Amino acid sequence: MSEVLTAIVIMTGLGLFFAVVLAVADHYLRVWEDPRIGKVTDLLPGNNCGACGQPGCAAFSERVVAGEIEPGKCTVADGGTLEEIANFLGVDVGGGEQIVARLQCGGGKGRVRNLAAYQGMDSCRAAAIVDGGGQACSWGCLGLSDCAVACTFKAIHMNERALPVVTPDLCTACGDCVEACPKGLFVLQPISQTVIVQCSAPLEGDDARAMCSAACDACGRCAADAPGDTIMMKGGLPIIDWEQEERPGQEVTWRCPTGAIQWVDGAQFREDVEDNWEDEAWRLRA
Repeated sequence: MSEVLTAIVIMTGLGLFFAVVLAVADHYLRVWEDPRIGKVTDLLPGNNCGACGQPGCAAFSERVVAGEIEPGKCTVADGGTLEEIANFLGVDVGGGEQIVARLQCGGGKGRVRNLAAYQGMDSCRAAAIVDGGGQACSWGCLGLSDCAVACTFKAIHMNERALPVVTPDLCTACGDCVEACPKGLFVLQPISQTVIVQCSAPLEGDDARAMCSAACDACGRCAADAPGDTIMMKGGLPIIDWEQEERPGQEVTWRCPTGAIQWVDGAQFREDVEDNWEDEAWRLRA
């Protein structure tokens, strides 16, 4: 009986000892966290997309509470949520322009010439290994949906030309599509940049048109129609300088003979007019 009591006493003593050790450790080693961080984190969408420049919503909340960045830097949350966060913290909402993914290719089925029929894994990355996917344009979209599969926010779908279409309202600029595309055709840019070049082939004239009817042929008309030197031709492609005070408008697309430069006005790809751009372009050039 005495042995049982001794064991109980020893176990009780050990329990009390470790309890005291844990209490002391908690007192001296505790890392205090502002309770407002958790509240702000709960209000955020929880996408952890990184569009704000932080590794996740919790990290973003910490910097917002610390006053290092404004709530408006989150370009995924709606205006009402941002206003609620700002009121809770007693700060200004601030602003951050939405960043979206843009596709630098306007080819796809019916426009790009095929050299061979690809048969293999249903993956752009796999097709790219096999002689570039069998297309005449080795720089163009292969249309096998790697980007759409990689997009966890369902912001990308494939249209009838087998080209990826980005829905700006769903895009969080996480960069997954940028990483997934073996051709490097996606770029992340502010939504206010409403003129995009949907071609990545560094060729000119007949060489460009021979492989894709939507390829830029380096005619330079867009550069000539742009204000000042906001568009310059380099390496057979128009390069847009968005740092200048003046910005190119819709007029730079009117005389493009192939439709390689597009006015998107917030949309990634104008599905409603993609089959009619040629008629419109020829009408404007007449």
